[in-house]
Amino acid sequence: MLLKETLRTSRRDEIIDITREVAATVREQGIFEGIAIVYCPHTTAGIAINENADPDVKRDVLMRLDEVYPWEHPQYRHAEGNTAAHLKAITTGTSQTVVIADGKLVLGRWQGIYFCEFDGPRQREYRIKLIAG
Repeated sequence: MLLKETLRTSRRDEIIDITREVAATVREQGIFEGIAIVYCPHTTAGIAINENADPDVKRDVLMRLDEVYPWEHPQYRHAEGNTAAHLKAITTGTSQTVVIADGKLVLGRWQGIYFCEFDGPRQREYRIKLIAG
């Protein structure tokens, strides 16, 4: 079963916690054991799993990604002008797989699932593939 979720981002670079939405989908679909694959079908956004306790982690990650991949660089050639967003998305990756046990996502104590926007604000989507078993 493949489900589509949408969200609206509000900044050029933004990390949005989608853990609750993914967990709710698992509950609604009645998956007790299996896996959830969370996938981003965009080339300038990604999906990550990281700490969700301290909001400074998101700030620090975005700050460091901006340092490594500045928005403007004299050697960028991509016509749309968003090369940094593509590089950040490659670094983050397009998907994450999470085990489901006892009807719940198996995440570490401080982990959350994030939609990572690097070329917003935009209307975006992500997909959740649930596989029971």
